[in-house]
Amino acid sequence: MFIAGQKEMQLMDQFTMDKLGLPGIVLMENAGTKVVEEIVVSFPFRDQRVMVLAGGGNNGGDGFVIGRRLVDLGFNVLLCLVIPPERIKGDAKVHFEVYRNRKLPLIFLHETSIEMVRSKLIQADVIVDALLGTGVKGGLREPFGTIIAMVNEHAGKKLIMSVDIPSGLNSDTGKVDGGAIKATKTITFVFPKRGFFLQDGPKYVGEWKAVDISVPPSIVGELGIAMPRLITEDLVQGMIPSRPKHGHKGTFGHVLVLGGSKFYVGAPIFSAKSALNSGAGLVTLAVPESIYPMAAAQNPESLFLPLAAEDGHFAADALIELQALVGQYSSVAVGPGISRFSGGEVWMKSFMSLLTTQPVVVDADALYLLRDVLDLVREYSGDVLFTPHPGEMARLLHKTVKEVEEDRIGIAKTFAKDYGVYLLLKGHRSIIATPNGEVFVNPLGHDALGKGGSGDVLTGMIASFLAQGASPVQALVTASYLNARAGEEKAKELSSYGVGPLDLIDGVREQLRGLGE
Repeated sequence: MFIAGQKEMQLMDQFTMDKLGLPGIVLMENAGTKVVEEIVVSFPFRDQRVMVLAGGGNNGGDGFVIGRRLVDLGFNVLLCLVIPPERIKGDAKVHFEVYRNRKLPLIFLHETSIEMVRSKLIQADVIVDALLGTGVKGGLREPFGTIIAMVNEHAGKKLIMSVDIPSGLNSDTGKVDGGAIKATKTITFVFPKRGFFLQDGPKYVGEWKAVDISVPPSIVGELGIAMPRLITEDLVQGMIPSRPKHGHKGTFGHVLVLGGSKFYVGAPIFSAKSALNSGAGLVTLAVPESIYPMAAAQNPESLFLPLAAEDGHFAADALIELQALVGQYSSVAVGPGISRFSGGEVWMKSFMSLLTTQPVVVDADALYLLRDVLDLVREYSGDVLFTPHPGEMARLLHKTVKEVEEDRIGIAKTFAKDYGVYLLLKGHRSIIATPNGEVFVNPLGHDALGKGGSGDVLTGMIASFLAQGASPVQALVTASYLNARAGEEKAKELSSYGVGPLDLIDGVREQLRGLGE
């Protein structure tokens, strides 16, 4: 499934009308009918009071169809038009005239008081938001701001159904400027919109569902439109590395996890445990020798490579010890718990030169230590995968976190192409970008993951899948989805307060049992 922006949807709608010959009024009828179907599923008994709030654009046109069809099904409907009727144009005007010609229940905001609208909203069981569509840019104009604020007084108490997108939410950026509907559910057309997953979007969109209105998804290929892909369970199921029944530990690869310091003993342990528990045949944990006794006591299932240490960090001599061994590893994860140390930048530069062609996952402070020598990354002959959170991404680009968050997809896509890396930009809705311009968006995320160690679990899983033969895209897509889903499911059992890294690893095992076998 793709994720669409405003321009992409306009192109697809126009193609459907101009080239396929399906008129806009038919698409509008289809859209409204699909929303009605969702309301009927939620309220099979027809004694519910429905308040439809309609603007004058195509979103309002959908609202006129919704109101008319709900009346025909026996619902108690009241439609409130929030703009003067003479401002309704195009296909929406056709459906408005049908609604008015049938003398269906209708009030005009400019002819009544705000307080009457408020009282009608209080009486309603269902509120349908058909005020503003995907073309919203900038702040809200009145009366939309006032109406949206009144609707939000009922958020979490009544079913608030948004049509295509919550009114006030920017469909491209996910930004809300001045307010937006806090939907219980959003019924969107053809594809989910980019704004659902960016910035403020997840706070407003609620549960969402993409429905067919006779705009064929195949148009994407015919028009050659490049759009991000949504990570779904079906997509992940096809990307999880297969495990031949006759396989042995050599079949499933050997992961090297390189990290740890006197300040962060646990991080590389979480990565190593995650790699083993997501299928790697062998995992070697390379840590500074000064923390080796603590690490080994907590992770007996891993192989260990204690390396020379200086002041609780890797010493320059550590790379001499590693040089003769590095070729035996199927994949490498560097960074968990490595911290920042004197000479660290030189150390990371030398480390990159040791690698052969195996894929390498770079995380945590290893990203910081590489920030000024990114040309080395571009020159590496193997695959490089970066897994920054927004703060780490900002440091890589010498930008602010705010600048990163305002253009997550654009920044991820540009960085991946410029430096030839596979990038996982973590966050509430993580973004994956590839060197050839592909973008994937993870629709899952949970506050249970908002604690130290969650990213280390993710890093170990990515390295594990790479060692088992997954491509960088497959490893990132699969690990990102499983990590987020495991967090969501474990939170149901332990609460979002109580999910730790080891619980997350356990949750990933449970997800793999369901999806990978």
